[in-house]
Amino acid sequence: MSAFLSNLFGSVHWSLSPLQLLALLSLPTLSVLLSLWRSLHVERDLIEGTIRTFLQLFIVGLVLHFVFNANRWWWTALVLAAMVIIASQNAARRGKGFTHLFRSTTIAIACGTAVTVALLLGLHIISGQPRYLIPVGGMIVGNAMVACGLVLNRYREELIDHRAEIEAWLSLGAPPRIAVQRGLGASLRNGMIPTIDQMKTVGLVTLPGMMTGSILAGADPLAAVELQIMVMLMLTTAVMVTALVLGELLLHLSFNAQEQLRVLTS
Repeated sequence: MSAFLSNLFGSVHWSLSPLQLLALLSLPTLSVLLSLWRSLHVERDLIEGTIRTFLQLFIVGLVLHFVFNANRWWWTALVLAAMVIIASQNAARRGKGFTHLFRSTTIAIACGTAVTVALLLGLHIISGQPRYLIPVGGMIVGNAMVACGLVLNRYREELIDHRAEIEAWLSLGAPPRIAVQRGLGASLRNGMIPTIDQMKTVGLVTLPGMMTGSILAGADPLAAVELQIMVMLMLTTAVMVTALVLGELLLHLSFNAQEQLRVLTS
């Protein structure tokens, strides 16, 4: 075991020294002191968040270090599947009241991820190696998760606020899709808004993560721009596919076999 750990850590190229990592703790410490000064009562959350940031990211880093060195497709698939499952669980919490929602968010996020990754691989834009596929897949899954949460939040509100209107449409003989068309369309647009807004302001308001990371790693700004363009366009596709698939699944979850609007459970 000691030899394994020695080989594992010995092959790691650290960006910061242990002293520099410890020095980083001054940043959350300042936040804690400011919270105490202003009586914000978020000190415990800040401390817990700091500890979890260190632990979770180092564990993930070690896992990725192993997967990258192993360079086996099944490890890559396993990591991406775990990302999808965790993201789906988190997104499903936003749709309180719907049944079988975890299955729907899993299908939606998996579809958005699979379609986008397949296009990137098929067009030879990225390599299939874990070093490229996992970070790109992680960005796709994360944004798909956010889109799911936004769609669920808005759709739940639409069903609650406009239940009488939807039931009136149904009583007049309208099919379920027509009855909820306005609310569902608004929910899908709500899931797309952050991505669209980011596309409109990228580079003008902030330098996004991929571009910033590439520049800090020493890449030419124009090369970093190319990577960021790829990221923005792939995220747009992933979010669109995810939102549309989730919308179709929500349509079925909202009505029973008699095409009656279900009552959301608390």
